[in-house]
Amino acid sequence: MIAFPNCKINLGLNIIAKRNDGFHDLETVFYPLLIEDAVELIQSEKTEFTISGLPVAGNAVDNLCVKAYQLLKKDFPDLPQVKIHLHKTIPMGAGLGGGSADGAFMLKLINDKFNLHISDYDLLKYAEQLGSDCPFFILNKPCFATGRGEILEEINLNLKGYKIVLVHPGIHINTAWAFSKIKPSFPLNSIKEIIQQPNSTWKEELKNDFEEPVFSQYPEIKKIKDNLYNMGAVYSSMTGSGSAVFGIFEKEKNISISFPENYFVKESICQF
Repeated sequence: MIAFPNCKINLGLNIIAKRNDGFHDLETVFYPLLIEDAVELIQSEKTEFTISGLPVAGNAVDNLCVKAYQLLKKDFPDLPQVKIHLHKTIPMGAGLGGGSADGAFMLKLINDKFNLHISDYDLLKYAEQLGSDCPFFILNKPCFATGRGEILEEINLNLKGYKIVLVHPGIHINTAWAFSKIKPSFPLNSIKEIIQQPNSTWKEELKNDFEEPVFSQYPEIKKIKDNLYNMGAVYSSMTGSGSAVFGIFEKEKNISISFPENYFVKESICQF
């Protein structure tokens, strides 16, 4: 069986408080974006994991696809051995949640292939054990997220008349460094409220707290945002802690895209 894990963008991101467990409470809106990896799962005589496409750092045992299988194997010991292949096209370390998507989709793939009959509620609980962003990809619909990002509330958000241009300059942002530069605080207006306003108001009101320190350290990332606005974006922002930046454009608008050749640049039609 094959599945195609998609990435996400953050529409607004407020860091609210530092938690006793070392994590941070935040609020954001996760929005699915149809830029996809591919994962294949087949029954095998021994468990194997292979990767193609973009190079993935780290050991195979630490990959969330492998961890998803191991997590379910604990509760379903009769699970057979499997061969997992991941084809990677979503840039890593970009704030797009590609690794989280791979792990969550693998949970769903194993559940479907081996008829485990795990409910969506329990899949969310398994996904939470993999990582803070993973539960979102079980639902894979626009959600207002709080806590570490694992507390999800589906929201009505209609961007079907728009397309998104995603630009990743290949800069790796250290997430711990980015958090260290943030002074947590409660926003005057919640992202949940702002996101329901006309998107013409988002430019002034919908903020990502990571932008200020990241733009200060890496002005070329701010330049991407400025360029997307100059191209006619109705809204542009960095996603997550960066370094990918997106612009939301009217679907029919012709865009003349001009970025360095080494940048990852993709267009995606909004599905929600």
